[in-house]
Amino acid sequence: MNLEKGGTCGKCGICLTVCPVFKVLKEEQASPRARIQLIKAFTDNKLTSSPLLKELVSKCLMCGNCGAICPSGVDHESQFMEMRSRLSKQQGERLEIKGLVYLLAREQRLRLAAGVARLGQEILPDSFQRTHDLGNIPIRKYPRLNRKPFRKTVPEINPPKGKPRGTVLYFTGCATNHLYSETGEATLHLLTSMGYTVIIPQKQTCCSIPMLLHGGEAQAQQNIQQNIDCLHQQDVEAIIVDCPTCGAALKNKFPAMMRKYDREDGPAMEVSAKVVDLMSFVYERLDQLDRKKTATKLTGQKPVTYHTPCHLKNNFTSAARVLETIPEIEYHPAADSTACCGGGGTFFYEYPEVSAKMGRSKIENARKTGAKIWLTDCPVCRLNLSGQLDDGDTITMMHPAMYLAKLLDV
Repeated sequence: MNLEKGGTCGKCGICLTVCPVFKVLKEEQASPRARIQLIKAFTDNKLTSSPLLKELVSKCLMCGNCGAICPSGVDHESQFMEMRSRLSKQQGERLEIKGLVYLLAREQRLRLAAGVARLGQEILPDSFQRTHDLGNIPIRKYPRLNRKPFRKTVPEINPPKGKPRGTVLYFTGCATNHLYSETGEATLHLLTSMGYTVIIPQKQTCCSIPMLLHGGEAQAQQNIQQNIDCLHQQDVEAIIVDCPTCGAALKNKFPAMMRKYDREDGPAMEVSAKVVDLMSFVYERLDQLDRKKTATKLTGQKPVTYHTPCHLKNNFTSAARVLETIPEIEYHPAADSTACCGGGGTFFYEYPEVSAKMGRSKIENARKTGAKIWLTDCPVCRLNLSGQLDDGDTITMMHPAMYLAKLLDV
C-alpha cells in the first residue's frame, strides 16, 4: 500500500469541511484526515487489524469529496478502497454483504436473485412490509423490481429517429437493468430522438464498484474485463451512463484496476476517454433537442428541484445546468442541492442512523422549494431519498431523463 500515492497528507483539515460523515458525527476519527493517518499507522506496523479499525475505515460514503478538494492531491479514494478490501479479507464481512458480492460477480446470479426478490415483494404480507426496514427504509417503500431485466426488453441496436447524428453505447448498470427500467426507456428514447443510434451491449455486467468496496477484488476482475471487452468499440462517439457511480467506475477505476491486475490498460483507457454521463452529453448538445412543444407542454407544469449525486459532482456536469438552461422549466434549487444524501452504495444499510440524518436534512430542504418533482441521476440516491419521504409528501422522484423525455414529448 502506497501512502504517498497522489500526494502526502499535510493534516490541514480542509477535507473535514466537505466530508458528509464528519459533518454528522463531529468526531475526528470519522474524518478523511484520520483515516489517512490510520492507514499510515497500519502500513507502518504501528496498528494491527481489528474490527474497530475496519469500522473506522469503512464508515465512509466513498463520495470522493475529500480527494476533490485536497490541496496536496492525496488520492483518498484509492487508499480507502484498498484498505477496506484488505480489512474485509482479514476481519470478514456481514453475511448479507458477502452475499451481495457473490451475486454481483455473475449476471445470471443477479438475475435469479432479482426474480426471487420480486416474488418476495408480491407475496410478503403488507403488515410485514410496513413494520420491517432494510437499512433506514421500510420494505414497503422499496421500488418494485423489473418484471424482466431492461436489457432483455430492448434490441441491442436501436436506430435513430429522424436525422442520424452518430452512434453511442449505453451502459445501463444494474439498477436500470433490474430496478428502474423506466430510466432506461427514457434514456433510450431521449438519445434516439436526438438522432443517435444507441447500442446496448447485452454482455455488459455490474461495474464492480460494490465488490471493490467490500473485499471482492478477485471477483471483480472478470466483470471488469468483460465490460471492457464489450465497450471497447472504436466507432462510437461516446459511452453513455445514466448512473454516475457506474460512470466513475468506468472512467477512473477500470484503468487503475487493470494495472493492478497486471493487465494491459490500453483498452480500459480508451473506454475511459469516451465515458460520459447522460445529462452531461445532453447539456453539450442542447441544440439537438426538439423544444418546439416545450412551452405548451410546460403549461401548468409542476415546479422541479434537483439533488446532485456526489459521483456526478466530482466527475461530470450536473443536470442542474440543463434545468437552468431551458427557460421554460420552473426550476427551484434546494439550499443543499449538492450535499450528500447518505445513500453511498450500501452505506444507508450499514449505517442507517448516520444516513437518516443526512436524508432528513435533504428532504426538509426539498420541501421548502415547493417543488413537486425531485430529480436525481443516481439510483441509490433516488432509492434512499424516496424511501425516507413521509406518506403525506407530494414529491415524486425520478431520473432527469424521465423528466426530459416527458417534457420534450419524445
